[in-house]
Amino acid sequence: MVKNKCRILLTLLLLLILTFSSVASSLYGTPEAGEAHRTNGSSGYEEVRVGLVMDMASVEGKMVRSSVSMALNDFYSTNNGYRTRVSLSVRDSRGKPLQALASALDLLENEEVKAIIGGQSLLEAKLLAELGENAKVPVISLHAPISLSLKKYSHFIQATHDPASEAKGITAFLRRFDWRSVVLIYEDDDDWRESMQPLVELLQENAIHIVHKIAFAVSSGEDYITEELQKFNYSRPSVFAVHVSEHLASHLFPCIVSLGMMGEGYAWILTAKSMNLFHYKDVFVKEMMDGVVGFRSYIPMSKDLYDFTMRWRRSLPFEDAGEEINGLSISGIWAHDIAWSLARAAEISSLSGPITHDHGSNVTETGASSNTLALLKAITHSDFKGLSGNIRFINGKLSAERYEIVNIIGTGERRVGFWTSGSFSNRRHLSSTNELETIIWPGGSSTAPKRCCLADRGKKKLRVLVTSSNKFPGLVEVHTDPIAGITTAKGFCIEVFETAIASFNYEVEYIPWRNGSNYNNLAYAVYSQKDKYDAAVGDITITDNRSIYVDFTLPFTEMGIGVAAVKDKSMWIFFRPLTPCLWLTTAAFFLLVGSIVWLIERPDNTEFQGSWFQQIGTIVWFGFSTLVYAHREGLQKNLSKFVVLVWVFAVLILASNYTATLTSMMTVQQIRFRSSQNYVGFFSGSLVVNVVLINSTFQGQRYRLRASDDYASALRNGTVSFIIDELPYLKVILGEYPKDLYLVKRETITNGFGFMFQKGSHLAQNVSQEIAKLRRTGKLKTMENWWLERQPASTAEDTSDPLTLYKFRGLFIITGVSFGLALTLLLAPWLSKKWKVFTKALYIYTDYQLGSLRRLCARAIHPGSPTTPNIHNREPEISG
Repeated sequence: MVKNKCRILLTLLLLLILTFSSVASSLYGTPEAGEAHRTNGSSGYEEVRVGLVMDMASVEGKMVRSSVSMALNDFYSTNNGYRTRVSLSVRDSRGKPLQALASALDLLENEEVKAIIGGQSLLEAKLLAELGENAKVPVISLHAPISLSLKKYSHFIQATHDPASEAKGITAFLRRFDWRSVVLIYEDDDDWRESMQPLVELLQENAIHIVHKIAFAVSSGEDYITEELQKFNYSRPSVFAVHVSEHLASHLFPCIVSLGMMGEGYAWILTAKSMNLFHYKDVFVKEMMDGVVGFRSYIPMSKDLYDFTMRWRRSLPFEDAGEEINGLSISGIWAHDIAWSLARAAEISSLSGPITHDHGSNVTETGASSNTLALLKAITHSDFKGLSGNIRFINGKLSAERYEIVNIIGTGERRVGFWTSGSFSNRRHLSSTNELETIIWPGGSSTAPKRCCLADRGKKKLRVLVTSSNKFPGLVEVHTDPIAGITTAKGFCIEVFETAIASFNYEVEYIPWRNGSNYNNLAYAVYSQKDKYDAAVGDITITDNRSIYVDFTLPFTEMGIGVAAVKDKSMWIFFRPLTPCLWLTTAAFFLLVGSIVWLIERPDNTEFQGSWFQQIGTIVWFGFSTLVYAHREGLQKNLSKFVVLVWVFAVLILASNYTATLTSMMTVQQIRFRSSQNYVGFFSGSLVVNVVLINSTFQGQRYRLRASDDYASALRNGTVSFIIDELPYLKVILGEYPKDLYLVKRETITNGFGFMFQKGSHLAQNVSQEIAKLRRTGKLKTMENWWLERQPASTAEDTSDPLTLYKFRGLFIITGVSFGLALTLLLAPWLSKKWKVFTKALYIYTDYQLGSLRRLCARAIHPGSPTTPNIHNREPEISG
């Protein structure tokens, strides 16, 4: 009895263990049949556990799971001698990011996996990548879009198509058929928005206008989809790019067909993300996509791929085999190659050290990290030929840059070409033909919708106010037909506007602005009369007060104002560098230095002697020859050498300044701004220039001008000395009179010309992007040269005055003092001798006068005295 009770208890215990194991297996998953099972010590294999976390209820999840399992079986049947075996532990994420994270944590803690395959969405990929980065375990995603937010994870690997290469292909496809506008339809989800961004940026860079972006949630009903599409059926744009999942496409295309938008004249393009995930379970939906063109990651057909696909279909469970799935998806094929890459990497990394996996083993964190690092390195350095082609990873991403272009016809599809490395080809092997096979478009036509059709059916009228003063025809010239009443415009501003707006499918109606040159009123008219005007173009300066009422585009002209003047063509311009007073002073000093040197050298130097005519010639010649340092007379006295040295220094300074000033005048024709001595001209009604003149220190007379012809005539006849105005206006007259006028100076104190649009209008931003592109490509400069600068005008950035005596007074004072000192030293001995004779004669003369004075006084006091000497007979006594 006791034994029977023990047996019963053991039986119940075993039943409980089996029940617990089955529950655990249902919760956490078990290795699949055909997968490598955990090995025991006697098997001789080292087990490398890899986790798979996906939504097992989805078609993609089932495909990836079965593909990886079959790939591992195939790999080890081919490579039976490998010492490692990769085993697969599956977890069901149920399509929930947090469930995927919890499953990955369970795999790391309980299964000690060395790598994880998962991340069906961008959020799942971010969570798993963060977990893998912390645990130092590689995470491989087959579905997450390439995103900048994932670049920071060094342990994250992506096996998906390259969105940058795809964007280039779709953009080139649109430009191939000369389509300049497109409507984007996308799924309103993080994954789809993120993967669409490279296409949006490239379309904008290539001047392909995105007419609108339509976002549909996966739960959007057909009524809502139809309502949104009707808006575009009314204006009838013809080209649509679709970026949605298969589930949303099954609701979208029936609505498109019901609205008649799948007929002739329309073009529908599917992105690679959409095409890669389409399984065509619903043949009815696929038939509605007749004429659609799609980009799909290219998988070369091979016997290995065919055999694997057949075996995969036979291995499908009964409930899945009944679904009309043509074959493995792109991600299913990539999953096969990733499994092979993992198996190869596990073997390679095992050679660098033992891969420990048993529970309870004493493995240090450093050892585990080194093993996973070796595994990561081996995966990213994979280089073999798989079912999808050559397997190579670049910066943690599978290199998949080649696409096939597929044309859906009926319930089937036909390849019409390839896109690789920036060109098209209609052959499997890339060639330089850049050709595609004939495409059957919606409606059964083999002729692609033309750009003219797009424009004719999709044009909307844009009511544009245009400045119509015609004062500067090179900028804006407006004419209205008196009979038909149609207004036409031309000029630089108009050409820039029409070029920038050309790709946006608008019909422009010009309305002339007849209310003067006060464009503040123009801005207010656009703001207050939204039912009449959509925009305003012309020679309109961007100002802060106008921006209150309208939105401006980027400036399409140079910013700032300039000063223009008439060129000086006088043949006596070489006299202009020095003022008359400075000329006379310099000439006087030339004569002075010759005279001083003559005085010093003449007594002993024969070269300074001769007739008076010769000596005068020597004085003049020697003085002026110092200008070019050509004096040939030898100097014998140090004093004369000192005089010449000082003067040569002064001549050097004068000559260099003269040369610099003359060069400036001859090349840039400088003018002088000396307040009240000049008249300044400016454009009548130019508020910007008026503000500049009011706030400046200029006090001269002002002269208002009415048109561009007045500018030139006023300068040429001397009515004004120079003109101040904005640079675009000045460039007009400089282009018309390049030989007579020139630009003296410019300052960046205004914002240039821009186009006005209604507040909040998307056209302001779109046109600004076009202007930026025109400037970057050089087309804007070409337009400007044609309309405004047909001949390059002379310019000057600085102004200068002629050299005056006052500026060089210090130089002449130094020279004069030196000359005076030399003369003093020269005349000192002679003056000393003359001084002695002079003082002696002065003494005798004074003594004689005093004696005469005494005798006169004596006679006056004692007249007739015998003692009074006879002053008339007395001879003066002069001692030797």
